[in-house]
Amino acid sequence: HVQLVESGGGSVQAGGSLRLSCAASGYTYSSYCMAWFRQAPGKERDRVAARHSDGNTGYADSVKGRFTISQDNAKNTLYLQMNSLKPEDTAMYYCAIDHWCTFPRPNWGQGTQVTVS
Repeated sequence: HVQLVESGGGSVQAGGSLRLSCAASGYTYSSYCMAWFRQAPGKERDRVAARHSDGNTGYADSVKGRFTISQDNAKNTLYLQMNSLKPEDTAMYYCAIDHWCTFPRPNWGQGTQVTVS
């Protein structure tokens, strides 16, 4: 049973920083892709950043240079360091894991809210 638990969201002023965490358990494949998605009210869920188990990473254009995805394998935890936050970054942020980085059938966490004012 795959479980993803996000934490670290909150309210911050524009220009501030937050670090999101996603504790993962129960995923048995040695090759996988993990990612952060976000969804604002009335909008689709979009991928923000992804990291393959081989270490390759990718970012949406809107967050390049501001967000960094990383993973602590010993803690089975995925992170998203968010700097220079903007009001348009306000959204519910979700962690996901799948065998493929196209995420055809992801497991999702419950989400953590980020609000930038």
